[in-house]
Amino acid sequence: MASGKRDYYSILGIFRDATPEEIKRAYFDAAQRLHPDKNVAAGETELFLETQQAYEVLSNPKRKSLYDATLPPEIETDTSIKHEFLYSRPSLVKITEPQLLYVQLEVGSREVAGQMATPPLNVCLVLDRSTSMQGEKMDMVKAAAITLIRGLRPQDVFSVVTFSDRAEVLIPASINQETKKLESRIHLMQPSGATEIFQGLEAGLNEVKRSLDPSRVNHIILLTDGHTYGDEHACLKLAVEASHLNIGITGLGIGNEWNDIFLDALASSTGASSAYISKAKDIERILVDKFNALSSIFADDVVVDYKAQAHVHINYAFRLQPEGGAVALETPMHLGPISRDAPLKVLFEIVVDPGALDHDDVILMEGSIKVSVTANPAPATPIRVKLSRKVLEKASNEPPPASILSALSRLTLYRMQERARVSAEAGEYSAASRHLQNLATHLLSKGESSLAKTALMEAENLERMHTWSDGGNKELKYSTRALLLEGAKEKYK
Repeated sequence: MASGKRDYYSILGIFRDATPEEIKRAYFDAAQRLHPDKNVAAGETELFLETQQAYEVLSNPKRKSLYDATLPPEIETDTSIKHEFLYSRPSLVKITEPQLLYVQLEVGSREVAGQMATPPLNVCLVLDRSTSMQGEKMDMVKAAAITLIRGLRPQDVFSVVTFSDRAEVLIPASINQETKKLESRIHLMQPSGATEIFQGLEAGLNEVKRSLDPSRVNHIILLTDGHTYGDEHACLKLAVEASHLNIGITGLGIGNEWNDIFLDALASSTGASSAYISKAKDIERILVDKFNALSSIFADDVVVDYKAQAHVHINYAFRLQPEGGAVALETPMHLGPISRDAPLKVLFEIVVDPGALDHDDVILMEGSIKVSVTANPAPATPIRVKLSRKVLEKASNEPPPASILSALSRLTLYRMQERARVSAEAGEYSAASRHLQNLATHLLSKGESSLAKTALMEAENLERMHTWSDGGNKELKYSTRALLLEGAKEKYK
């Protein structure tokens, strides 16, 4: 290969043994992000042309074969990304029962936080203005939106969509807008109508797509206080489209009436998360914190593309930082962003059935990790993943790594409330009550007396009245989730 000539595989962000289907998919993904009709940033038109040239060569078997002959040996190390896997046990044991194994993945930047460029934003606020938002909630939403407007940087793209049973683009996506005019539009917001989230999400996605730029953090922040009815499937389908474009969706729920299961599913499919705002006075703080977190993103998503292994099941996956939240078990799996200040950490719970133990080594996961680095519009070189454990006759006495023990200790609290919720939904109220009593005991041992009291009160409610108190299940869910964040003590109260 001629000196200085770029590697076509690197341009598309694929391995050299990529299949024709993978080459085609990588090209289409890159073309969507880099097309000159959508991106006018310096250098991106040239990158789009390079992408076209790479595809023309690699999609033609004869030209690909001639090109491959010119390449030096493949080096699969991305100098900007570092990653590490930790295992709860060094080996598996040859027994006739399923075995549980925990694997922690940490992915971060090799650069020092202070040396990284702060990415520009392309963010749309999608705000519920249905009748239920009237009063203090609407006042706080307006104040929060104005605070964000005043904090915008010259390079940030910002838009606002409001919705009830129809959507309105209150502030179209643009850059360097006049602050006073934007504030006056926010003041004009008036609550009315019912809640139809799809209307708002669709309009918000269109605004972000208008300024879609891979060198920006492209994100939707949805804020609502109610259920949406009949359009959940359409919303989730739209979230899948957003994830293909590296557009994240954060869900913020106010009060007790919104559907946290739905918002979790919506956000997690894009690698983002949902949050609980129990009091209107906290709207501004949480919204501003989220906006600041977006400004600190180094990579907007880490995606694990893997093949299922016979007799091996990923039973559970949970993001420990930078934002706590369950990860949707799908292929590809969107794990979420990497912060400039902290790496991404995800804990996988894997079940290995006896049928996998016929070989000396068991493959737990095989595939690749793909990282979308915000400051670099070209795809980063993927990282090959092949996780395996040896099979021995006797169990090892080696203790699990301290970081996994710590993560499991905190995750236990969250999963106790999950089990209580599942039991309550199945009508098993006594079992749900016992789960919450166990949760209270563990919370007390960690000094979380106020949250332990909430758990005991909800246990009594479920035992006696077969129902949660208003907001009780959300309080436990999001407070135990907040305890997972390493070094963070913020609670949603």
